[in-house]
Amino acid sequence: MRLLAASLLTLALASSTAWGQQPELKTVDIGVIQDSDISVVQKILFPKAKRTELGVHLGWMPFDAFTTTPMGALTFGSHMSESLGWEIGLGGGYGLKNGTMRKLEGPAYAVAPDAYRYLGSAWGGIQWAPIYAKMNWLGRKVVHHDVYGTATAGATIEQAILPDNAMAVAPTVGLGVGMRFFLSDKATLRVQLKDDILAQFRSKTADSQGLFIKQNASITAGITLLGKRK
Repeated sequence: MRLLAASLLTLALASSTAWGQQPELKTVDIGVIQDSDISVVQKILFPKAKRTELGVHLGWMPFDAFTTTPMGALTFGSHMSESLGWEIGLGGGYGLKNGTMRKLEGPAYAVAPDAYRYLGSAWGGIQWAPIYAKMNWLGRKVVHHDVYGTATAGATIEQAILPDNAMAVAPTVGLGVGMRFFLSDKATLRVQLKDDILAQFRSKTADSQGLFIKQNASITAGITLLGKRK
């Protein structure tokens, strides 16, 4: 019994000594960190630089005074960097008479305005995408996307709705904004709002020597495919 008690006492003393020798955790004060001392590097999961982009888009031109226009477009471009790229495109559609146009043509007014319907367009331009971001979708998925602006120049062909069906080919400049949602490394969903400004010559328009400035604002959504990484 004495031997057992001595052994337990020795073990307790040894454990107490060992516990007392454990190093203490200390807080190190490194001072104030200035903004200039911090460099934040964000890894882009879906890079665009030096990759091509081919897209198919469907959309609508709902803002014209006399027509409403379903339309589609094919686009092809290339990204020179993560923020800068170029793109060309072909669009087509058909302007339909809206409620205002049908009302003016009705028996109450019997007036046919000199309205033109959209038929097609071609353009080329640049894209600038200064924002690449991530957002949490319902706490279940992180969605990667970018935000871009675009500026284009090209031509638009339209047709008069009046019975003579006169054609007008108009020089066109456009400005737009959009978002590209990355579905995978190879595919994106693109949503875009773009306003095309047409300098249109109309043979039946007496004022301004027949020059008519028209806006074709469109909302489109489409799927684009990115080329291989280089």
